[in-house]
Amino acid sequence: MSEVQNQLIAFRELVKKIKSYEEAVGLIYWDMRTGLPKKGVESRSDVVGVLSTEMFKLSISDEMGAFLQFLSEPQHWEQVDELNRKIILECQKDYDRSRKIPTEKYQAYVVLTSNAESLWETAKSTSDYALFQPYLEKIIAANLEFIELWGYKDNKYDTLLDMYEPGMTVAKLDEVFGALRKKLVPLAASIQASKNQPETAFLRQTFSKDQQRQFSLFILNQMGYDFEAGRLDETVHPFATGLNPGDVRITTRYLEDDVVSALFGTIHEGGHALYEQNISAELIGTNLCTGTSMGIHESQSRFWENMIGRSASFWNRYYADLQKTFPGQFDDVSVEAFYKAINEVKPSLIRIEADELTYNLHIMIRYEIEKALFNETITAAELPQFWNEKYKEYLGVEPSTNEEGVLQDVHWSGGAFGYFPSYALGNMYAAQMRHTMLARMPNFEELVEQGNLLPIKEWLVEQIYQYGKSLTPAEIIQQVTGEALNPDYLVAYLEEKYQEIYKLV
Repeated sequence: MSEVQNQLIAFRELVKKIKSYEEAVGLIYWDMRTGLPKKGVESRSDVVGVLSTEMFKLSISDEMGAFLQFLSEPQHWEQVDELNRKIILECQKDYDRSRKIPTEKYQAYVVLTSNAESLWETAKSTSDYALFQPYLEKIIAANLEFIELWGYKDNKYDTLLDMYEPGMTVAKLDEVFGALRKKLVPLAASIQASKNQPETAFLRQTFSKDQQRQFSLFILNQMGYDFEAGRLDETVHPFATGLNPGDVRITTRYLEDDVVSALFGTIHEGGHALYEQNISAELIGTNLCTGTSMGIHESQSRFWENMIGRSASFWNRYYADLQKTFPGQFDDVSVEAFYKAINEVKPSLIRIEADELTYNLHIMIRYEIEKALFNETITAAELPQFWNEKYKEYLGVEPSTNEEGVLQDVHWSGGAFGYFPSYALGNMYAAQMRHTMLARMPNFEELVEQGNLLPIKEWLVEQIYQYGKSLTPAEIIQQVTGEALNPDYLVAYLEEKYQEIYKLV
């Protein structure tokens, strides 16, 4: 065996060791957000800090540096196969970035965000922004310090965007979001002015949590979610955790006065899970065994939640099952009326409960806020007022409490700045992929109406899921659709759907 092969084997073992730490930390985070007693949070955060730091140290170790240097030398690089080249390049990117962060600062940051996530739940439930603000200020300050250490070219916020959507910049998002907003705001206004508003009162009844869970489990099975490789739990904020393709867990939130919130939350997280459960086995134990970006990841959650789950074809098949699950509660409601009700377009305060159209405006608000925070034109103390002003400007509504305003999302407590744009990017990717799917799979709507969702899932496995992070977001969208990201497909999809529902001229 050549020296290069020996080095590759040892390098892969180091990468696998790092992934093992990552999986352990992921499992602890899942436990912290699903069932950890409050009094255990502080100690468990310290544990996360220790394990995350060990993982961090391995990723920037002299051993890792030696592997990367040896394998990247031209005479050795030519002996490395394509898969290992991608693993090396991904490690090199992390190595170059992480080496700039002092280990003690990294550990302190991990402990800070672990504690902040738990405290956020308390602050949200009591609408107490002042309780959360000191933690948020420290998280923002730490990220600003990291940005200076990492370096940036045009805009500080670009550095954070790139962590979730490689290659994405403020300049690109300003252009894409500007074009999208220009089309969506008039469409939303036309819908509000329409005389054909759907009746929605029947959605606001009392719905048993046990029955909601029963129906959610049924739909996940229909989607092809593998329960031998996952589970469904309840949390304050729905999320998915991909520990490895054989253990991908999802959570949802049940509201007893809303039959569809948990269902669409479950389908959304189920879309994430299908991606993670179906990554190629050859990528297990490597840094490529995850979604290629959060934008592509969100394309799958949003595709399943909205383009499948909120479609007329879907409910033509599954409405009878919903009626059986909740006896007597929908007997006088037609499937058409139900379909229109769950697709009501109405400016709202809560992002995760927003309709398909205005959802994108919720994301743009967060984008504008994050951009302002990291260009230091606003402070954490000013956030509640700035948040409320943006909601008034973009959606014409204003929160009366911080719980339904600035405290509604968990993301900032975990330091996930730069993540929110992924949701709107995901909508764009999803619409573009759907356009291609309809062309290549002419019986798409028929499959959905028959409840035969597995061929759709398998198409996505073949086109997207199996590759994990071995292809970039740009390579994925180009390979699947034959062109780069194009927001026009999302506009066309929304116009077609809502013109029909609201009978717009």
